[in-house]
Amino acid sequence: MSIRKLKIKNFKCFSDWFTVYFENGINILVGNNGTGKSTILEAINLVLTGTYHGKNIRNELTQYLFNKNIVENYIREVNEGMNVEPPKIIIEAYFDAEMPSFLGDGNSEKTKDTPGICLSISFDEKYSNEYKMLCKNKITSLPIEYYEVSWMSFARENITARSIPIKSAMIDTTSYTPTSGSDIYISRIVKNLLDDNEIINISQAHRLMKEQFSRDENIANINRKLTETSNNELTISVDFGTKNSWESSLVTQLDEIPYNNIGKGTQCIVKTQLALSDHKIENKQIVLLEEPECHLSYSNLNILLDKVNESVKEKQIIVTTHSSFVSNKLGLENLILLNRGKTLRLGDLSNETNLFFKRIAGYDTLRLLLSNKAILVEGDSDELIVQRAYMDSHNGKLPINDGIDIISVGISFLRFLEIAKLLELRVSVITDNDGNIDALNRKYSDYLGENCCENINICFDDSTYEYNGSLENYNYNTLEPCIYRSNSMSILNEILNKSYEDPDDLLKYMKGHKTEVALKIFESDKAIEFPQYIKEGILI
Repeated sequence: MSIRKLKIKNFKCFSDWFTVYFENGINILVGNNGTGKSTILEAINLVLTGTYHGKNIRNELTQYLFNKNIVENYIREVNEGMNVEPPKIIIEAYFDAEMPSFLGDGNSEKTKDTPGICLSISFDEKYSNEYKMLCKNKITSLPIEYYEVSWMSFARENITARSIPIKSAMIDTTSYTPTSGSDIYISRIVKNLLDDNEIINISQAHRLMKEQFSRDENIANINRKLTETSNNELTISVDFGTKNSWESSLVTQLDEIPYNNIGKGTQCIVKTQLALSDHKIENKQIVLLEEPECHLSYSNLNILLDKVNESVKEKQIIVTTHSSFVSNKLGLENLILLNRGKTLRLGDLSNETNLFFKRIAGYDTLRLLLSNKAILVEGDSDELIVQRAYMDSHNGKLPINDGIDIISVGISFLRFLEIAKLLELRVSVITDNDGNIDALNRKYSDYLGENCCENINICFDDSTYEYNGSLENYNYNTLEPCIYRSNSMSILNEILNKSYEDPDDLLKYMKGHKTEVALKIFESDKAIEFPQYIKEGILI
């Protein structure tokens, strides 16, 4: 069982209707900050459990659950005397399963062929008269005290968490909620790992500990002294609380160190491993994982992702991340890009490209996915030269200041171009011709000539030159000879702090010290002329 589609209206950053589709297995949500990745996980957990941050939503109602712009518009219109309905939050989950009792038209699409559930937070009409009186005066906030929570199946039947056959497990490694020296999240997982008899044994031991405190002779003497100074029996004791009070008063330890005193990275690993080891998770078909990379080193993150893949097979996994490593490791074909209230999937990438990024997960693919524009180069020296060329033509501004990301991709241009073509990203490729222009034209044939894409610009030096003297030994097939050709020996010697007289010697130095030469050009206060193909590449 899984969620096929989620629809959200007016919940936090989402106004109007927002729709996202999920596949069985892994789904990876990526996007810039504020695009709603975490909100989607919260919405799924809310509609499936009726809880928000671990508490019943009915006890946690606040106007900050609502989209900020929607609330501000509502307050403005009411204060202008307009008769408008108070805004409502709606979250709908459409299931991919045979669930006849959840079939009906109780959804925004009025369809009857898909089972699902709907949770809404809306104005309670029984307060209409009181609300009308309130609106006669200026209001400054949403009258949340008049709101109610409705939780129903598409068959228009009231439901509870117990009646929903699809369960979810929320693993949030980014949060830390201490209580009495422990952590609510850890305590809840530990409780889930225990069977009913073990929970009873802990509760009894906890109660006996409190009783022993009250019977201690030292406490008894103190209580007698307190009673003698009062007209009534005044004593100190402990709160025996409820049967589950041990959850908040006991401290979870790791290697005899309280959990809240261990490192954040170790906390992250412990949380996730405990949650994935939870025997009750077997009945939870949907696993929601918030930023698994949080606080983890490269090696520990790799181990953790392998654990995720091993532990939650045949389940629907929905992950949020800012990490290219996580995206590549779990598969770009499972990626859902959030951008400007819309979603785009990378499921149409070729198997070869998906396999490439899984095996070489270090490639920073999310920089391309999340950029407005990008310039792809081969290495560090190319990146420095392109940065300087852009600065010289844009009054000293770096490309990133104009929303243009320069990304070193090695020789994997075609892999990144496949992503750019699918998502219609604006991309320039600045590359060497390697002395074989025909081969380069064949390599990029899908992006040149009649097959060219308006959003993709392939730039390389395609001119032919007549060589003379000692320069006959050089083809202008890489960056350094092209820079030499565009400038004089004197200016290059000055920038590089050299005094070469033979062009061969200067070019050998430049080609043998690529990054050092590029850095000196980048930092120099002397202007140079850049090759034409670089000038074309930065016009993105």
